[in-house]
Amino acid sequence: MTSSDTRPIIQIDIVSDVVCPWCIVGFRQLDLALQQQGVLAQLRWHPFELNPAMGAKGQNLREHMAEKYGSTAEQSQQARDRLTQIGAELDFSFNFDDESRIYNTFAAHQLLDWAESQGRQHPLKMALFEAYFIDQKDVSDPKVLLEAAEAVGLDRVAGQQALSSGAHVQPVRQKQEFWTSRGISGVPSMVFGGKYLVTGAQGQDTYAQILRRCLAEAA
Repeated sequence: MTSSDTRPIIQIDIVSDVVCPWCIVGFRQLDLALQQQGVLAQLRWHPFELNPAMGAKGQNLREHMAEKYGSTAEQSQQARDRLTQIGAELDFSFNFDDESRIYNTFAAHQLLDWAESQGRQHPLKMALFEAYFIDQKDVSDPKVLLEAAEAVGLDRVAGQQALSSGAHVQPVRQKQEFWTSRGISGVPSMVFGGKYLVTGAQGQDTYAQILRRCLAEAA
């Protein structure tokens, strides 16, 4: 964006979790729609925990899906295959295997809250999606989180302090409560221009339609 760029900027709030595959799918679809429409957006990511009671060591993903949703091994594999195909179409790799695990993400959300104050929340969010889905890293591990932070230009020591101090525990809890109190029970949930709520990964065309509506109203 240049100083002479007079295009309106649309605020898009995205409630999501870093271990939610449909969250990165939805974002990739949204990003394509933004490019297609030539729209500028100010993105803000907000915390949601899919599994707030998840233990420190996480859980095998296939076992977790069976326990939480009653998925059979065949259904789980079909879901993985579908996501892998959709991801490939969006230039994103879901590297699932039999050892894939699900993790607690509360620490990740705390680091993302801190990264927002540093102006690097979006790059860190993308790095954490990649760390979890592409590299199959443990995104509950502070070392993994800080490596991702450092990779996107954040200060590692300051990030460590942000996590160890607990300074972002209450802010994250408050933000989670804000969204759940407004009926958000699944992710991704996107709010366009503070007005239009879209839940789930709805596809490039749907997002483009909403962007056009926002642009028309802004005009």
